[in-house]
Amino acid sequence: MLRFHRVTRIAVCALSLSLALSLRPCAADVRLPRIFGNQMVLQRDLPVRVWGKADPGEKVTVSIGKNESSATADEQGKWKVELPPLAAGNPVEVKVSGKNTITLRDVLVGEVWVCSGQSNMGMTVQGAADAKQEIAAATHPQIRLFAVPLIPSAKPADDCDAYWKECTPESVPSFSAVAYYFGRQLHEKLGVPIGLINTSWGGTLIEPWTPPVGFQSVPAVTSILTNLEKNPPVVPQTKPRKNKKGKKVAAGPQLQQTPTYLYNGMIHPLVPFAIRGAIWYQGESNLRDGKLYTEKMKALIQGWRSVWNEGEFPFYYVQLAPYMYGKNIPTALPLMWEAQTAALSIPNTGMAVTIDIGNAKDIHPKDKQDVGKRLALWALAKNYGKQIVYSGPLYKSMSVDGSKIRVKFDHVGGGLAARDGKPLKWFTVAGEDQKFVDAQAKIDGDAIVVSAPNVEKPVAVRFGWDQVADPNLANIEGLPASAFRTDRW
Repeated sequence: MLRFHRVTRIAVCALSLSLALSLRPCAADVRLPRIFGNQMVLQRDLPVRVWGKADPGEKVTVSIGKNESSATADEQGKWKVELPPLAAGNPVEVKVSGKNTITLRDVLVGEVWVCSGQSNMGMTVQGAADAKQEIAAATHPQIRLFAVPLIPSAKPADDCDAYWKECTPESVPSFSAVAYYFGRQLHEKLGVPIGLINTSWGGTLIEPWTPPVGFQSVPAVTSILTNLEKNPPVVPQTKPRKNKKGKKVAAGPQLQQTPTYLYNGMIHPLVPFAIRGAIWYQGESNLRDGKLYTEKMKALIQGWRSVWNEGEFPFYYVQLAPYMYGKNIPTALPLMWEAQTAALSIPNTGMAVTIDIGNAKDIHPKDKQDVGKRLALWALAKNYGKQIVYSGPLYKSMSVDGSKIRVKFDHVGGGLAARDGKPLKWFTVAGEDQKFVDAQAKIDGDAIVVSAPNVEKPVAVRFGWDQVADPNLANIEGLPASAFRTDRW
């Protein structure tokens, strides 16, 4: 019995020592943020930026093949190196050495895209159309997935609790459907590895995703940052409360709706990891912004470009699909469409139109395959040199000819067409009385001629100007025309 107790005491002491050692701060260890890991994808043809923490004054060396670069950790223990650009090819190893050595294996070099927004970007493959078949076919060893957890932060976070995964039927179900279908299309057309970083949160505004420098760069929205600085959210130190159904809900303000908080918690940990560009699907929560949403997009895009310091990297976004938001706001969505279209004036941007693949009764339309493909068309044409039609018709100009109005478009592709072969619909015209009536619309070369029997002197045209519009104008390539109006009444 005494021997048993003595052995037990020895075992307990050994366990205690082991726990003490495991819990002791390992300040000497070189550490990397989780965006660097096994199975990650590095952006080809751009300098490779690697950063992390170590002891102040510690020398850290990063090597990839024959390329090597060293840095000394500063007073806060932060260090950062930059290595020469890499070409796509065989997997590489990344070694990070200081007082310890970290080796990252199965690292690919290809194209990396950040995928962000609210619930339509967050919708998973298993929640979208044809889930069973798509998941079963999702074995793509050269597509890698990184999903950022939903964590707002008052201050810029250095890291996030995530890691890279190879795209498989096991990893893809919970990943963003739009991001996956976008990446799959790029992989099929380019034949290079694709890295997809999903950082999205359902129901969120655009303001939380915007960094301070973005607000500072756009006069129309600078006050958002000023107001935040004057009135930061107060987080009460209370336990979660229970709602009427007995479910625990967080106490205090919804921090995910606070300006800059999602940038801090869900974007900043990725910066300045080299990327090719970003795709964005958001706007439902900002529906009532109207024209101001264009300014908010400027702040978001300019802000991201500023913090990444990669120049005007491509930023492609999705125009919202039709949906019955409410009988009292029938034009709120068309005004959002107009604001999103106006954002095309921002350099190196593109817009995927979804007016033909929505569901007026479902704010989360299930067809995410076409959304991903349409975003990929912009990238393939603008960034990868593919000679393809990448956009549907966008309003260009109008001219009055007696009782008719001739409307011209950009991006007519191989020609204008009705995607269902039926007469064109959802066109209206108005005279000086500003009363819009249904109009007849006919294709005439690269233009549409619009008229109405009771409007002898038309002055304005609208197309698809309703939240539940289902127009059929497209180009021969099948890409739909965006809603528009020629008036500003």
